Amino acid sequence: MTLPQWLSVATLAGMMALFIWGRFRYDVTAIIALLAALLLGIVKPKDAFAGFSDDIVIIVGSALVMSAAVQRSGVIETALRFVSQRITRIRSQLLLLTASVGIASALVKNVGALAMLMPAAVQMAKKNETSPSVYLMPMSFASLLGGLMTLVGTSPNIIVSKVREDMTGQPFGMFDYFPTGFGLLLVGLIFLRFGYRLLPRDRRAAATMGDALNISDYVTEATVSEGSQAIGETIAEFVERHEQQIDVVSLLRGDMQGTVHPNVHLREGDVLLLSGEPDALERAIARDQLSLAGHDHEPGRRDVVGVIEAVVKSESALIGRTAGRLLLRERFGINLIAVARSGERLTRRLGQIVLRAGDVLVLQGPLDILPQRLGQLGALPLAERAIRLGVSKRGWLPILILAAAMAATAMGLVPVAVAFFAAAGLVIITGALPVGEAYDAIEWPILIMLGALIPVSGALQGTGASDVIATQLAHTAQLLPPWGAVALILVTAMAVTPFLNNAATVLVMAPIAAVFAHDLGYRPEAFLIATAVGAGCDFLTPIGHQCNTLVLGPGGYRFGDYARLGAPLSLLVVFVGTPLILWSWPL
Repeated sequence: MTLPQWLSVATLAGMMALFIWGRFRYDVTAIIALLAALLLGIVKPKDAFAGFSDDIVIIVGSALVMSAAVQRSGVIETALRFVSQRITRIRSQLLLLTASVGIASALVKNVGALAMLMPAAVQMAKKNETSPSVYLMPMSFASLLGGLMTLVGTSPNIIVSKVREDMTGQPFGMFDYFPTGFGLLLVGLIFLRFGYRLLPRDRRAAATMGDALNISDYVTEATVSEGSQAIGETIAEFVERHEQQIDVVSLLRGDMQGTVHPNVHLREGDVLLLSGEPDALERAIARDQLSLAGHDHEPGRRDVVGVIEAVVKSESALIGRTAGRLLLRERFGINLIAVARSGERLTRRLGQIVLRAGDVLVLQGPLDILPQRLGQLGALPLAERAIRLGVSKRGWLPILILAAAMAATAMGLVPVAVAFFAAAGLVIITGALPVGEAYDAIEWPILIMLGALIPVSGALQGTGASDVIATQLAHTAQLLPPWGAVALILVTAMAVTPFLNNAATVLVMAPIAAVFAHDLGYRPEAFLIATAVGAGCDFLTPIGHQCNTLVLGPGGYRFGDYARLGAPLSLLVVFVGTPLILWSWPL
């Protein structure tokens, strides 16, 4: 090996050591690797930032924006909620949740699909009086398998597509991954349907601030708008349709306060005082297109408006006064959305409630002034809430835009980067996703890591180090049958992913896999697909993929729990995935 090749391998080894050590976050580790490569001279200064202009960065960032837009639309959640009302057995609910998140992961980034459906799983667990751990880890694993089905489902697919384009001039298409990914998803769903019993039943999430405060009786004020599903229903039917998770405290019609009788029919324009948990209230308001009090008068620009939970301190200026008298909107530029009071049922309109010390308020306003306003009012912030404040009137628009982008890419009309960048721009321009939420949806550490590691990966290829590593692997694989060579790459990628991060694994492994295939005299496609599958299937740890990390806390899992369910699933992926890859991509 030449000196530049040794330096490239040393940089790779040092980077892996830092990933395993965990002292620095993965994007910082990538920056350290890039700086080391520059210092050693294996990356030229003019190439140092080429990674940030790479199509991979654009595609991943745009896919994250589209994922957030689809999540915000609530369409998938609504469909799942409709079906879940008719399914009550835990195993059937588990199959519904895992299948839903698997299919959704093919359309949006798998971590976005999982985040979108996790609240439904937690609600099902509460209704069944069981632990969310029964649902969450199987859902995480299903999201990883579902992401394998399309180009934009997961980052490894995007990266290996670019490697194939660099090698052959032809990238992988939108649905080239589908035969392998769909087969693995089906097998995985069957396994998870029965294998969830391997998980300990005693796992519980750590108590949150909300649990400690035990706030369950918020009162909010909403108006029955035109076209609402609630029009014509009785109060009893309205409450029953929302699974009795909310209660109608009072009904106001015109200037008269109506009697809250179960048989009273709701009309357009009725003002309802609703009581319940914040999440249940949000779902009811969004689902029935109710107009939240103050929602039509949102202060400031919509893309910087947020919602925060705060408690009234003992020396607060709010004590003994009503929101109506205080003129919160006019004087302070914020809206009172809901009020909770421990041990008391509030029955008056929000603007007429006399506030007391200890009351918990949900306030809405521009995020840049909310902390200052809370200080002026003598309220202590508890937590920022991701409340949508009503259903998006453009619910289907992100779905249609995403479908158009995927169709345009599948038919080869435009490159993937252009299609998804245009789609992300359209959901922002049309208002389907506010600008602030679009920026929040982008996982900047992932993009920084990709931008920094692309030149490092290029150095491995440019110095010939990847060729040397691939040749050594090829010598090992010479005695193996063709399926054994594919399985070797799949298992190697699967083994490295927990330490490197899936995107970093593909950046390192994909060029090696391509040369490996060339040295053995095979076409590269099967080995690139195997690399993507292996990197996308980390079922053994909570740190190799964001989906696994996302369910760690809410599920109350321990590190070793992942291997209990993940080890047999990993073996299943190797034994089933290898023939599926070879069937789809003959050598």
